[in-house]
This record gives sequence, C-alpha cells and structure tokens, in this order.
Amino acid sequence: MNGVAKAIDTVLAISPASPAVEFRGRWWSWGDLNRLRGRVAAIIADSDLGPGTRVGVLMRNRAELIAPILAVFGEHHCLVGFNPNYPDAQLADDIRSGCPAVVVATSEDWDRAPVLAAAKAVGALCIAMPAAPDADAQLLVAFTPETAPSPGRRSAPGTALEMLTSGTTGKPKRIAMPRSNFEAAVLGASVFEAGRGGNDAPKLRSGVQLLMAPFAHIGGLLALMNAIIAARRSCLLEKFSVETFRDAARRHRPRVVSMPPAGLRMILDAKVPAEDISSLSAIRTGTAPLPLELAEEFQSVYNIPVLQNYGATEFGGVAGWTLADHQSVGKAKYGAVGRLNPGVDGRVVDVDSGAPLPSGETGILELRGRQVGDGNSWVRTTDLAVVDADRFLWIKGRTDDAIIRGGFKIQPADIVKALESHECVLEAAVTGAPDPRLGQVPVAAYVAKTGKASPDSAAMLDYLRARLLPYQMPTRVIAVAALPRTDSMKVSRPQLLALFDQPAG
Repeated sequence: MNGVAKAIDTVLAISPASPAVEFRGRWWSWGDLNRLRGRVAAIIADSDLGPGTRVGVLMRNRAELIAPILAVFGEHHCLVGFNPNYPDAQLADDIRSGCPAVVVATSEDWDRAPVLAAAKAVGALCIAMPAAPDADAQLLVAFTPETAPSPGRRSAPGTALEMLTSGTTGKPKRIAMPRSNFEAAVLGASVFEAGRGGNDAPKLRSGVQLLMAPFAHIGGLLALMNAIIAARRSCLLEKFSVETFRDAARRHRPRVVSMPPAGLRMILDAKVPAEDISSLSAIRTGTAPLPLELAEEFQSVYNIPVLQNYGATEFGGVAGWTLADHQSVGKAKYGAVGRLNPGVDGRVVDVDSGAPLPSGETGILELRGRQVGDGNSWVRTTDLAVVDADRFLWIKGRTDDAIIRGGFKIQPADIVKALESHECVLEAAVTGAPDPRLGQVPVAAYVAKTGKASPDSAAMLDYLRARLLPYQMPTRVIAVAALPRTDSMKVSRPQLLALFDQPAG
C-alpha cells in the first residue's frame, strides 16, 4: 500500500501548523495528527509487533481516532474495525472472536469494564487515545504473548482492512480487503472530484469537507481517507443530525456533502432554510436505495442535484455520478446510481442459470476490477441490476431479505434471535416496513409460549434495547396467536407485513 502510505506521509508534512480537523469546535492540526500517529506507531513497534499487525480500533467518529487509523495504514498494518455502538457484551464478544493483537480506543470506551476485560483476555496491547490534541496516547495494557493470539492471527500480511458487515445470509462476518484493493478504492475516489487526479502531488486544498458518515462503516472510513489524501480540512460530526449539519454548513460553506437518503428527508421535513445550504453544488448519497421522488423533491426545493453512488463493505465504492455526467446525461439515464468507476467492469447474469445477459436486461449484478476480489475474477453481489452499454448501473432490488434502514443494513435473523432469547417467546418473525424517511424499518411479531403471558410492547422493546444496536431496533413489536405462513410452512412476508396495517396500540 505504498501509494496510500506515501500520501499520508507527504500530506501530514506539508504544513504541520495548519488546521486539519475541526471537532466539537476545536481544530486539530496536521502536526497534531502526525505526532499522535507517530506515538501509536512507536508503541506498537516497541512491542516487537511488525508490519501487518492486526490492530483493532473502536471506530467512533472522534478526532483522536484519526491518528491511529493513519498509523495503521501508514505502517502497513491491518485495521480491524470494531463498532463501539454495540452493547458491552456484544462488543466484548466481537473483540474476543476478532482476536486482534492491538486494540485502540478512547478513554470513554476503556471505561467499559467488559470491553477492557475482553481485550486483556486476548492478550492485546491496549492504547488509550487522548480527547485533546495537546495530550498524548497512552499505553494502557502491555502486549501479553502468553494469552495473545497465535502468531498466525496476530498479523494479516497483504490485508489492509477487516470490517464487519451484516452480510446477506445471517450472522455478520468480518470482510478482509487486500491492500491493493483498498488502495484502488481510496485513490480511485478522485474521479468524483473536479480538478483532482489519483496521481496529483498532494497539496493543502481550500474548503472544508464535512465528515458525517460513521467510521465504523466502509463509506465513512473511505470518506475520511479521501479527505486526508486530498489534503483537505474537515469538520467531523459524531453523527448526523439536522442541527449539527446546519451549523457546520453555515460556518464552513462546503461545495459537496455526502449523506444517506434519510438525511435528505430529515432536511426537507425540518424545512431547513435554503440559504443555510446554498453553498452546495451537489449532495452525494448512497448506503441505501434513493427513492427517485425524494431526489426530485429535494432538487425542486433546494435546486441542488442529488448524486447517487453504489458500493459495499467488500469493495468500497464502484459506481457513482459525477456532476458532469449528471448535467449531460442525467435525464437520459434517469434512475441510475451512476457510471461504473474506471477500472471496474460490471455485468448481469441470469438468476437461475448464472449465464451472462445482454446489456439492458435485469439480472444479478457481478463485478470485476482492481478493488474487487482478486482483481480478475467476477464477484457476484446480492443485487438485481441493469448495466447499459455506456456502463451506467441501475439497481432494481435485492436477492436477499436484508432491511436497509437509512443506510444501515439489518438482517431480520439478528432481531429474531434477540426476540427468541426472551423466556416468554416461542418464535418470532421480522420484516421490513416502508418508511418515508428511512426507506425501511423493521417490524416484528412473536408467538408467546404456552402458559406464558405476552409482555407488553414497551417491555419487549426495553428487553431488545439491551441486545440490539439502535438501528436494529424494530419500530413495532406485536404478539400474535400464530405467524402467517405459506403452504410450504415458511413465514409469509406479505402477510406478516399486513399485520402492521392496523394502527399501533
């Protein structure tokens, strides 16, 4: 990953005193990031952990966590991403199963006793990051070879990144991205930025980029790396909200921002004044299907084009709209998620036979390119799509039953498992219900065990909050005498959804 590592070194050295990242009203300089990056790298090196070390980072959107991310990529280690929003027990389990040689986190997360205990249990070197730019990273717990992962699991040579994805068939799995693929994804993002190429010499750029997507997800991580490689100042938000976005947009006057479709709906619903976001020439959106009527409404109200993109945890972004394409062929390619990136090929195959289909027909999308798989073989997705002769891509649906809630992918099986862990629940089913703001939301029904009283909805939701991530929480949970089923005894999703046509309560 010499290109990314070299770019990091070069950018951080251009003007150390210049501001790099604003977080909670305070600027961190390029020099602050570089000093902390060096400190993290030194702690790892002093523990005799060489290149390729699997370094776990609890990926909060915090300025202090940018430095260890840069240290990992700059020193050719492997970043193992952990989602700090998991409940304590689930996060601890993930650390134990992920078994990194190093864990880096904020002091706040190290105060979570089960998290610290899990890191100690796997013998990990534990590093605490400071909340202020003038403080230093601290060695919290030394590397313990006796209980650390075997040498074969301590490092992942040739791998840049391991990120959790909800997957397509149940339990989330950790996806490994080779260094060459990661570099292609990071450097290839320059195609969407006017006046910038992948081989340009780094220089500090004007303007401020708003970082709002979670670092724990591939889109947020790539957005961060794009800002660093482009040598652009950033304003980092811990999470998206209308008020924090409005404040940042008014102060920094960005030209382009990225947000999920749910963010567009929230801005419209809040009736944000047009002058607050008048600096924007475009909004990029992905992570979830974009309802075309939402894009049209947003552009009608604010006169700002909405540019879709398409990607996945496994390979990052592989298609999207440039502003030039949108202006020239936007109407002709209405509904597309954009054009396939340079270096990426796409085709569709028959759902049953797997045979390639002609351009313009609907089938299962397959991709091939320098950031996909081994770079040479076709990789099958779970999306139904159309690819035309001009390499524009339309997504027509999914071949799995995942629920996409405001950009977050939810597997119904995860919610079912949590429900069925309740002592009173015999069986449960979950499906996605349409939502005008988030696209879809999960709703759940369950059957109580014989002789057990059905908990009320509020009590069941409280039970689930301790076992699910916030975005996994169903909006409604109802008790039923029996789950609706097809003739083959499978739960009928349409009939299940119909149970929620009645008003809550």
